[in-house]
Amino acid sequence: MKLKHVLHEGERAEPLTEEEFEKLAEKKDACYHKVKSRYKVWPSAYASGALVRCRKVGAKNWGNKSKK
Repeated sequence: MKLKHVLHEGERAEPLTEEEFEKLAEKKDACYHKVKSRYKVWPSAYASGALVRCRKVGAKNWGNKSKK
């Protein structure tokens, strides 16, 4: 039995061209730069997790400890 892939909003049926892939790969946000500068080994599981956490809270707030 062959499974049918359902396209979600924003997905494309055809694969990306090399030119489109390069264009998407060039987009590096502020979190990418902040996390990459902090971690010596890139990519690593720790750095990837930090990148996800940074994108979740926002680059402006990431890395700032809350004062209690």
